Parts: sequence; C-alpha cells; structure tokens
Amino acid sequence: MDFSKVSSSAEIEVDDVTIAFDTPKGQVVAVDRASFQVRSGEFVCLLGPSGCGKSTLLNAMAGFEKPYAGMVKMTGAEIQGPGPDRGMVFQQPFLFPWKNVRSNIMHGPRMLGKTAEEAGEIADELIGMIGLSRFALAYPHTLSGGMQQRVAIARAMANKPEVLLMDEPFGALDAQTRIVMQENLLDLWEKTHTTIVFVTHDIEEAIFLADRILVMSVGPGRIKETINVDLPRPRSDEILAKPEYLTIKKQCLDLIRAESLRAFEKSSER
Repeated sequence: MDFSKVSSSAEIEVDDVTIAFDTPKGQVVAVDRASFQVRSGEFVCLLGPSGCGKSTLLNAMAGFEKPYAGMVKMTGAEIQGPGPDRGMVFQQPFLFPWKNVRSNIMHGPRMLGKTAEEAGEIADELIGMIGLSRFALAYPHTLSGGMQQRVAIARAMANKPEVLLMDEPFGALDAQTRIVMQENLLDLWEKTHTTIVFVTHDIEEAIFLADRILVMSVGPGRIKETINVDLPRPRSDEILAKPEYLTIKKQCLDLIRAESLRAFEKSSER
C-alpha cells in the first residue's frame, strides 16, 4: 500500500454532545453541549486548560466514551464504539515491549486479516516514512522517547485509518524533540491526507500544526471559540516570527488565560 497516494479520510461531526460521569459526590458534567465539524483531510487542534474535557471529547470520537446526550458522527454515521477506521495515539506510546519496531507496526494489519507479507510491506513503508529504517528490528526499550512515539504513530497509521485522534502525543517529550516530532507529523499528514484531531494545551504547538483551533472553556467543557490558522504550508519555525502567527498567539493566550483564571476561581470557592 502506497500511503503517499491514498487520500481516504473522513468527516467528524460532534452534534450537541454532553458527557457526564457518575461519582460518589454525584454526577459531574465533563463536556457540555459541544458542537463542531472536522472536514475531511483537515488538521484540527482542541486547545484548552487542564481539566476542560479535551481528552474526554476525543475519547467520544474514538468510541471509548458514550455521550450522555447528543451524538458523534463520522461521515454521517453515528459512532457506536472503537473501530479500525479511527487510529488513536496517546501521550505514552504503549508499544508491545516483546515486539520489535516492525512487528509492533504489523500488529494492526495482522489483526485485520492481512497476511504476514502484506502487513510487512505496510510496516516497511511506514518505517521509511517515519525515518526509522535502521531501527526496524530494534525493541522499544532501546529507543528514545521520540523514536518510540514515532513508532506509535506509525502503528496507528498502519490500518490506514480515515481519522487519526491524538491525545497530547508529544507532551512527555523534551522541547527540541517535540519540535522535530511536530515537523515529522506534518510531513506524514501532508503525504497521507488523513483527518487529524489533536488535543494539546500548548498554544504554540496548536498554531504550528492546525488548520483550525477549537478553544475549549474550563469544565464543563464547551467550544468557546474557533480560530482559523491562515498560515502557509508547509510550515517551518520561520512562521514563529510572522505577524499573523503572533496575532493568533495573543488571541489564544487571552482566551486560555481567561479560562485558567476561571478555573482557579472555581477551585478557590470549594
């Protein structure tokens, strides 16, 4: 399978979604009536302070959480649970420690009925795309954190998902590795045209990666504002000095600061 020539991707629609959890102290609303759409092939970032429901909303898109009210749809059909049409990448890579890089990436295609030869071809192509050809037979414990996360992304891509859901995948990495990983992800996305929803609390990361940023309010999470990132692609660190970048950054900073202050005030009232 040539990932660079396949452009199958899907739309996501979050329609008036509320997600609530039962706790010993009563019901807690994590997400409150959130609505938005992610277009096919679009890169969208969910941005907001800790505890605003970003990950909970992403889990609903993955099919891990069932909305209390409202609906999450993929290309018009309601999401009923997890499926291979959606790949998920977490903050930690969660690789199989007993499998080498190639075998980790082959795992998904093999579970979907691909032959060892077919799964191997998929793995080899992705290993080349993430720049780890020399480490195809290496085991996770011998790899750096950034390399492990590259393998996790490739493993999520191996089933050719129509949507890639990413929950702060670079949050545990050092600053320099994080920048390299962001550039690698954009390169992979531009080759595959996969729809991506990316959760982050890092403003600069959101601006660097996204077509649009959905800024969430402090819990219960709502979509407070949608910001279009009209910066040219492909992107490099040169955009950090552009006036347009700085304008978007200030807009995001003002919104997040206001929400963080609200969160502090709410916690002080308890």
